[in-house]
Amino acid sequence: MLKDGEVLESFYGDKQIIQNVNLYRFTSDSILLSRFARAKKGDRVADFCSGSGVVGFHFLCLNAGISSLDLFEMQPALAEMSGRTAKLNDFKCSVHCCKIQEIGREYDDMFSLVLCNPPYERSGFENEVYERAVCRKEITVTLAEIVNAAYRALKFGGRFAVINRADRTAELIYLLKSRGLEPKRLQFVTGVSGARPYLVMVEAVKGGKEGIEILPEVVNGK
Repeated sequence: MLKDGEVLESFYGDKQIIQNVNLYRFTSDSILLSRFARAKKGDRVADFCSGSGVVGFHFLCLNAGISSLDLFEMQPALAEMSGRTAKLNDFKCSVHCCKIQEIGREYDDMFSLVLCNPPYERSGFENEVYERAVCRKEITVTLAEIVNAAYRALKFGGRFAVINRADRTAELIYLLKSRGLEPKRLQFVTGVSGARPYLVMVEAVKGGKEGIEILPEVVNGK
């Protein structure tokens, strides 16, 4: 099942994911988000900016009770690769190759949970491989566009779980609230206990009431 430049990596017990050494490879951020998000029985789950699929796949492994998983990734090579990973592990999911801004209206109000590990950086991609840069930097999609797409895709009462840089917390909260996604849980990530956070994870509810739970920090000793 492997093509040139591809390797198999373990990511959950005996489960394996296909990665390409020449493309963007998943980091611990993806695993943190899949653990932060909470599942409900019968959830219909979407993974935006899914890359190789690790957020959705790891969440599926952690939560056997979800009813379906849809991956949305704009890069054909990554989307195709995640499809082969699904077959390798017998994961039941659908893979869609499209930009987040171009997800069809047929998916409006469909999902009860949207997961997203988006590009974090705003700057360009000078001296970088384009296929890697678009996974890390807002070249093809902005945070505001992702929030808007999540709002459209979620049912009323559905949850949006997203991770981003800690220094963009105020922007993220503002975008969520202005689009009708009420932040309900927030957790910072540090490299060392007591150190300044470098990541933030937020779960917001479509049409939710005000009131947010601040969780203890996660120490991610990479």
